[in-house]
Amino acid sequence: MNHAVLIVFLLFFSMLSAQDAIEGTWKTIDDTSGKPRSIVNIYKKNGKWYGRIKRVLDENERGQLCVECKGNDYNKPIEGLEIIKNLKKDEDEYTNGTIMDPENGKVYKCKIWIDDADSNILNVRGYIAFFYRTQRWVRE
Repeated sequence: MNHAVLIVFLLFFSMLSAQDAIEGTWKTIDDTSGKPRSIVNIYKKNGKWYGRIKRVLDENERGQLCVECKGNDYNKPIEGLEIIKNLKKDEDEYTNGTIMDPENGKVYKCKIWIDDADSNILNVRGYIAFFYRTQRWVRE
C-alpha cells in the first residue's frame, strides 16, 4: 500500500474517532455516593448531541415515571428519557445544551468533555450561573 494513502487513511480514522469520542454508552456515577445509577446512550442527531437513559441499574427504581418532569417528559418512563439535549461540539468540549435530572425534573445548562487523563471517563457538568456539579461517567 502506498505510504501516502496509508497516512491519509490513518488521519481520517483518527479524526473520525476523536470527533465521536463521546458517542456510545456510559455508566452514570452519582457524585455524592459513588454508586452507579444508570446507563446513558449518547448519540448525534441533526448535528447536535443527545443522551437517553437506556437502563436504570437499581431494580427497585426500574419502571418509575418522571413525575417531576415538565412538558412532554411529564409522566414518561425514566428508562428511555432523553436527558441530554442540543449539545454542540466546541473544540474538545460539548456545550450550549441542557441536562435534566429525572429525580427532580430540573433542567440545567450542560457541558461535557472526555477526561484528559482517561478517555473512558466522561466529565458531565450541569450548572446554573456560577454554581455547578460535575459527575464522572464511565464508558460501558
